[in-house]
Amino acid sequence: MKKTYKIEVDCANCANKMEEAAKKTEGVKDAVVNFMTLKMKVEFEEGADIPAVMDQVLKNCRKVESDCEIYF
Repeated sequence: MKKTYKIEVDCANCANKMEEAAKKTEGVKDAVVNFMTLKMKVEFEEGADIPAVMDQVLKNCRKVESDCEIYF
């Protein structure tokens, strides 16, 4: 399953850090962050608990970019 989320991030480099952090999260098959549109597309593993996975994605992203936001 794929979902798109609105994000808030300050720079393109920070967006790249968020993308890498999201990709490393358990339950995420793939993630793409577009800084120009401020959106994150996340593809989840089969049977993943999406709300729990997204909570962890946000935590992981905040480890690399403390003032980022993901709206879900």
